[in-house]
Amino acid sequence: MNPQHRQLLRNLRMQLCAEVLVDGFVVQYLYQEGILTESHLQEISSQLTSQRKTLLLLDILPSRGPKAFSAFLESLQEFPWVQEKLWAQCKEIPEAPADKLLGIPAHVQNNPPTDKQINQLASMLGSEWEHIILCLGLSQNAIHQCKVNHPCNVQSQMVAAFIMWRQRLGKKATLQCLCNSLLAADVDPSLIQQMLK
Repeated sequence: MNPQHRQLLRNLRMQLCAEVLVDGFVVQYLYQEGILTESHLQEISSQLTSQRKTLLLLDILPSRGPKAFSAFLESLQEFPWVQEKLWAQCKEIPEAPADKLLGIPAHVQNNPPTDKQINQLASMLGSEWEHIILCLGLSQNAIHQCKVNHPCNVQSQMVAAFIMWRQRLGKKATLQCLCNSLLAADVDPSLIQQMLK
């Protein structure tokens, strides 16, 4: 999810909580579209009030990839007034490309990340690194292989996974691709800027 859409959901958080019931069609549609997993459905349904269910959904959505916001808008068919309000506010947001947002120079965007950049990034990431690797196209088996090869050092597991991604994708493994995946995983843009220094 891009930062503008994340901010919009944050700004309208209490209003959405008051006006939207996510129990029925909303969560089922998001599950159907692959935005939510079965464990997300169980976690949301276990909440005691409809407001808590909505708040939890709003916490989950930003980390569910670039299609999450548009799928959420489509899921609001039972709440057309909310859907219209979100569409209207979306149109007012200027769309900033990720490279402008992150300050990635044009001549650097299509280069693969260096070992130093990968190591720098691995030192700053937390548990979200597995989601990022999956977004980059590596499998769960590849992640498992990195964990087995480096059982006692999580940073080494991350570095190995990012290097595996770079080797497997070759010229397609660009900094721009990596930054887009980091944004999709809701990583703070300042980490990306530190990596690029």
